[in-house]
Amino acid sequence: MAQSLHLIDISRRFGDIVALDRTSMHVEAGELMALLGPSGCGKTTALRIIAGLETPDTGTVLVGDRDIGRLPPNHRGLGMMFQDYSLFPHMTVGENVGFGLRMAGINRADMATRVRDMLQLVRLTNFEERYPAQLSGGQQQRVALARSLVVNPLVLLLDEPLGALDKNLRESMQFELRRIQQTLGITTVMVTHDQEEALTLSDRVTVMDQGRVLQVGTPREVYDHPRTRFVSEFLGTANVFEAHVVSTTNGGAALRLTGGEQRGDVRAHGTLQPGARVSFAVRPEKLLLSPDDQVDGNKLDGRVVGHVFRGTFHAYEVMVVGRAESIFVYRQARAIGEERLFAIGEPVVIAWSPDATILFEENG
Repeated sequence: MAQSLHLIDISRRFGDIVALDRTSMHVEAGELMALLGPSGCGKTTALRIIAGLETPDTGTVLVGDRDIGRLPPNHRGLGMMFQDYSLFPHMTVGENVGFGLRMAGINRADMATRVRDMLQLVRLTNFEERYPAQLSGGQQQRVALARSLVVNPLVLLLDEPLGALDKNLRESMQFELRRIQQTLGITTVMVTHDQEEALTLSDRVTVMDQGRVLQVGTPREVYDHPRTRFVSEFLGTANVFEAHVVSTTNGGAALRLTGGEQRGDVRAHGTLQPGARVSFAVRPEKLLLSPDDQVDGNKLDGRVVGHVFRGTFHAYEVMVVGRAESIFVYRQARAIGEERLFAIGEPVVIAWSPDATILFEENG
């Protein structure tokens, strides 16, 4: 049965470096939580503390209602998969998967059945006699996952599980990993610095920086409604604007910025006051690029200064008068002959719907 995981006021210092600063988080039973953030944000330290590989200076780790903070790693009932997979090269696939069962004293017949069932789950039936060197990167990843799951852990811990794979294989394995996690219904914590991976795989995302939790929410919530500029920019490209509040209405505000006035729904908690300085963002895919101003919504005049084709979309870089930073606009690619391409130096109008505006609760 799936168990919840709860970290309460976890702190960890390494000399003068604060890895975790009274960090708390809750993972629901059966969900996949991604810990996302830049290098040094504390996500790996949190995972190692859950696993028992690091000892916190303060705080409590609960699995269900059981405090596992003082238990050694092999008594915590957890499964862990490392980025490099750590397969034993001299053991066959079957021996690698069954290693934890053998250490637990499971009899040979039961072990063979559980190994066979697990290899079937990860789609490696008939691979038992092969060695790691005879496998592709994706197959090695699935062996490592099977070894972590065969012991029926209460919680599965994944440390950059797809980081060693190339892009195409990583994308296919995202679906495979999610399928297995949902089939078993196992509570899972995954550490990653890859935004796409976190958004694709997780039920909820915990965004971290400098040992603190900045925001927790579903992938859609943290992407569409980031609370801070840091979260907005870390979850993907964001065009950030500074503005002053001109006036407010029930659920909306008029914001004046260099190059025009922007009106939109206020998504921040609390009350905005006229004259206050605010920051807001608009994602590149929410912007419309037009050769004229015959478009609805908020508008800024600009000039195209860059263009790259990225397969499924065109990325344009546009400079706006009075703004030092360029604005990025993504346009969905269409069939050759059916799309309007903008030339370098061409004057354009950038427009967006008020609903596309992300107004930050904080500027951090």
